[in-house]
Amino acid sequence: MVAAEGVYPGSARPVSSMLTGRLSALMFMQFFIWGSWTVTLGLVMQTVGIGNLIANAFSVGPIASIVGSFLLGMAAARYFSPKLLMVVLHLIGGAILFLLPSLVTPEHGDTFVWLLLGYMILYMPTVGLANTIALKSFGDRVDRFPFVRAFGTLGWIAAGLLIGWAGLSASATIFHVAGTVSIALGLYSLTLPNVARDAPRGGSVIREVLCVEAFGLLRQRSYLVFIACATLISIPLAMYYAYASPYVGAAGISNVGGTLAIGQMSELAFMFSMPWLYRRFGVKPLLLVGMAAWALRYALFAIGDGGASLWAVYVGVALHGICYDFFFVAGAIYTSNIATPKGVNAQAQGMLTLFTYGVGMLLGSQIGGFLYAQLPANPGIADWQAMWWYPAIAAALIALLFQVSFRDDSRAEARA
Repeated sequence: MVAAEGVYPGSARPVSSMLTGRLSALMFMQFFIWGSWTVTLGLVMQTVGIGNLIANAFSVGPIASIVGSFLLGMAAARYFSPKLLMVVLHLIGGAILFLLPSLVTPEHGDTFVWLLLGYMILYMPTVGLANTIALKSFGDRVDRFPFVRAFGTLGWIAAGLLIGWAGLSASATIFHVAGTVSIALGLYSLTLPNVARDAPRGGSVIREVLCVEAFGLLRQRSYLVFIACATLISIPLAMYYAYASPYVGAAGISNVGGTLAIGQMSELAFMFSMPWLYRRFGVKPLLLVGMAAWALRYALFAIGDGGASLWAVYVGVALHGICYDFFFVAGAIYTSNIATPKGVNAQAQGMLTLFTYGVGMLLGSQIGGFLYAQLPANPGIADWQAMWWYPAIAAALIALLFQVSFRDDSRAEARA
């Protein structure tokens, strides 16, 4: 039954191919925006002479994950409909994106970073809002969600291919591309399903925003070890996002955006198999393989060059599906299995985001910035090779720590 205000509570909405198509378009544009600028931003900044600010530029995402997703995304969602928030945030965000290219200069580099932070505080909540709209629209048919979410990865791939094909990988014009799609998505959001906003659960907003109940899960030793290793592995992860594009460019590859899109193609290939792999092998083998893949990727980057070892660059990029899905997607499933019996699944997922995309990637961006500062002003391929050994060794040590300290007792904990 439809609510009196015309707002679907979630489970009552009929699922149709038209609805699936509309939500797939939502996800495609949502991640096209992000993928069109973040993949090659490091290359753009190095090209215009502000490579020393790459670390700060890639620190704004983790900060925004904390500030935007938890304060604006969780608190504001109590008082405004997800649909309205999507419209407002993407329209304002699109206007900011159009302003950014004029600031990508040595004279205005600091202003650029601050304005990028403001944009990301607006953008990051829309990722959760898009998920909320899709999940509530499907209601009980949440099995449709992985198919729709896959279009987000397709959007990221399409953005990389477009930027590379158009020769914009090293140009600040990438923000104009993102801004155009952001404004389009803001207008498109007016047509999205009018799902109900979150109802208060009886506790205070502050308790929910700070994930107080979810932090209680850390009393379980296995989950504490997982969160610790997830935070640590996010440190080398941040270095990939920040410095892969200038490294690939230094290797002599001109289509940087298209090359890095290979990683998202790999991610898409593994995404649909994750539920089966999780049931078949359990959490520990998947998480361990994911961390080991990070160590292997960076080792490949450390030997890859523009000559006979160029293959190592491509293989390192293609490992992204294993690196990301085997750890972060499997980790989200593991978190759901731990948290659902306690009734704190949403909070636990938010806490996982806080530690990985927040704390871990913030540390990684700053540590990566320190390592980058040791390179010459225009680093060559040999300089990049030396830098990649640091995250390779770090990822290997984290994988070893996980292997000796993690024991999957989630089934016993779920019955507790």
